[in-house]
Amino acid sequence: MKKTIEEHADRFSKAAAEYDDSQDSEEYLACANLVVEHAAPTADDVVLDLGTGTGAIALALAPDAKRVVGRDISEGMLEQARQKAEDAGIGNVEFGEGRFRDPNYDGPVDIVTSNFAMHHLSDEEKREAIGVIAELNPDRFVLGDVMFFGAPDPEEPFYSPEVDDPATVGVLVDALTDEGFVLTAVERVHEQVGVLVAERFGSAGERVELDEADEE
Repeated sequence: MKKTIEEHADRFSKAAAEYDDSQDSEEYLACANLVVEHAAPTADDVVLDLGTGTGAIALALAPDAKRVVGRDISEGMLEQARQKAEDAGIGNVEFGEGRFRDPNYDGPVDIVTSNFAMHHLSDEEKREAIGVIAELNPDRFVLGDVMFFGAPDPEEPFYSPEVDDPATVGVLVDALTDEGFVLTAVERVHEQVGVLVAERFGSAGERVELDEADEE
C-alpha cells in the first residue's frame, strides 16, 4: 500500500461529497454494472460489499438481496452511503467501518463484492485480503477493479501511480485459485479495467484449503 489506511481514509472523506459526480467514465460505469450483474443476489442472499464507498454497488444490490452489508475505511464516504439509503427508503442495507483484511463482520455471507477499491493494496496485501474473504465462505466473489490485462501504457494510466497499486490479472487469478475459488467469468472492460467472478462450490462445511486437501 503506497499510503497508509488513515491517509486513504482522509483522502476519500474529503472527496466524498463530490465522489459520485467524479465517477462518470464509461469504464467505471461499465465495471460497476458488470459487478451488479454478476453478483445477482436472490432474496435469500446476504451480500458483503467491501470498499463500498458511497454505496453505489450495495444500494443497487439491496432490492434483490436479503441483506447487504457495506464496509469502508472512510467515514465521509459512509455518511454519503447512509444518506443515500435513507433518501431511497432502502432498509436492508447497513454501512460501517471495515477493511479488506479486517471486514469487521462475522455474520453469514453468500456473496462478496468490491468495485474500484482493492487496487489500493499491494499484491501481497491483496493476497491476504482474498484469504480473509475466503474464510468468510461466500459462494461467489465479484471483483471489479483496475487490473492489468497486459503491460500498462504509462502514457495513458487509468489510475494514479502515486496512490494506486493495481495488480495484473494473473496475480489476482493466482490469489483466488490458491484460496479454492474457481474463475467463472473474466470481463475485460479496458486494458486496465476488468471484472473477475470467482466461485466456490459445495457447502461451506465441505470446503477445505488446498494444502489440507493435498495432505489427504
